[in-house]
Amino acid sequence: MNQNFQVQGMTCGHCERAVTQAVQRVDPAAEVKIDRPAGKVEVETTQPREAIAHAIAEEGYAVQ
Repeated sequence: MNQNFQVQGMTCGHCERAVTQAVQRVDPAAEVKIDRPAGKVEVETTQPREAIAHAIAEEGYAVQ
């Protein structure tokens, strides 16, 4: 299932890695695509949207 998130606060490559690793802790097989300038994160996963959003938020980013 393809899920799209609006994520605020990503400013560098480290931020992208933190978001990717947070998602992959919930679903190790997830594919994560990040468009940092647009603040968009696209995740291909079988996990519920709430679980992915919560994992990203725990890293300190605002998720919509």
